[in-house]
Amino acid sequence: MGKGMRAGKRPKKSGGGNMQQQMQQMQAMQRQMDEVQAQIDEMEASATSGGGAVSVTVNGKKELKEIRIEPDVVDPEDVEMLQDLILTATNEALRQMEEISQAEMSKFTAGLGIPGL
Repeated sequence: MGKGMRAGKRPKKSGGGNMQQQMQQMQAMQRQMDEVQAQIDEMEASATSGGGAVSVTVNGKKELKEIRIEPDVVDPEDVEMLQDLILTATNEALRQMEEISQAEMSKFTAGLGIPGL
């Protein structure tokens, strides 16, 4: 037996190259995911309520970009209806953006086989 070797012990194999390759792959995947997220952030989704009386646009960051209200729907006696129309349109636009975001990310994560992604 060689110096420092004990019976039944095997010399350690250096797995550093494989680990380094995995790290590079993970970094490349992270860059790709960042690119996809940047593209999603630039996307927009719009929704309407009240037959088009209220229109809302959100971006991929889930920020409101625009709210349009038809003048004839503004009734000082019925502010609650206007509030409901705005909420409905906003929630629908956000839901649409979430679907878009998930669809774009699933294109990227589909082949990874990672649960929850």
